[in-house]
Amino acid sequence: MRADRLLSLVLLLQSRGRQTAAQLAAEAGVSVRTIYRDVQALSAAGIPVYADPTGYALVDGYRTQLTGLTAAEARGLVLAGLPGVAADLGLAEAVAAAQLKLSAALPDALRERADRMRQRFHLDAPGWYEDGDSSDQLAAVADAVWHQRVLTVRYDGWTALAEHRLEPYGLVLKAGKWYLVANGERGIRTFRVSQIRELTVRPDTFTWPDGFDLAAHWQAHIEDFRSRLHRGEAVIRLAPQALDRLPHLLGRAVAEAAAAGEPQPDGWLLARVPIESDSHAEMQFLRLGSQVEILAPASLRARITATVGALSTMYAVD
Repeated sequence: MRADRLLSLVLLLQSRGRQTAAQLAAEAGVSVRTIYRDVQALSAAGIPVYADPTGYALVDGYRTQLTGLTAAEARGLVLAGLPGVAADLGLAEAVAAAQLKLSAALPDALRERADRMRQRFHLDAPGWYEDGDSSDQLAAVADAVWHQRVLTVRYDGWTALAEHRLEPYGLVLKAGKWYLVANGERGIRTFRVSQIRELTVRPDTFTWPDGFDLAAHWQAHIEDFRSRLHRGEAVIRLAPQALDRLPHLLGRAVAEAAAAGEPQPDGWLLARVPIESDSHAEMQFLRLGSQVEILAPASLRARITATVGALSTMYAVD
């Protein structure tokens, strides 16, 4: 809408100072000729904007109080420091507009500090080896969460596609991956958004449960997940130079257990460490190569022996 664009131009000039027509056009996503007409309209409306050879500016001391946030902009404020996340949720424009209004409302000194923070600090949520989730359903899921609309989804679970009727309570971004916390036939569960293959937003709504706290629920979910993660145990001999690699390769729990191991005469450590399963532990321990020896359980030692034997045959030198 033109009214929104005119307000944005005033806020841009108020928060950033002198701007060229080309800069304003780039920010507004319109042509330079449109900016010329918009500036004329502002002048006709009594906004003290003036031009000189270096661009457009407001008369010194002029400040507008027309900085009220729209509903979408208010929703987007929580994502102001996560532009990529805001874009995933379809709120990029709302976040940009909210930031502009807040910047325009700040005193000059505070605005300069806020600009400096944006220039010098950046949050990149996904891990080094992943770009995070990509899902065409994310924006629709987020909208259903916000408006408390019931969803019907076809979800790609561990064994097969299954259909679920869900009451979406909230979205969580964890290590670049989006998770939906929703109430369904089996109670409140967690669903990976990227595994939703089909989604239908139903016309019916649901009532938000009294006392439900998304952050508290997620923390309990994480604690339960971690408690079930390491149900087994392995006895290992570990080379001392492998200790520094353990937190990165095998996680903090394994690293702490290994560090508490008993030193051996040859300098290695004898330790009992938690494992998730034989198959998972095999993949994890093989990453350490010859810097770890599995002593127990026998089933895990046998798996690694078989894998190493197969590798030896594959890479045998004639």
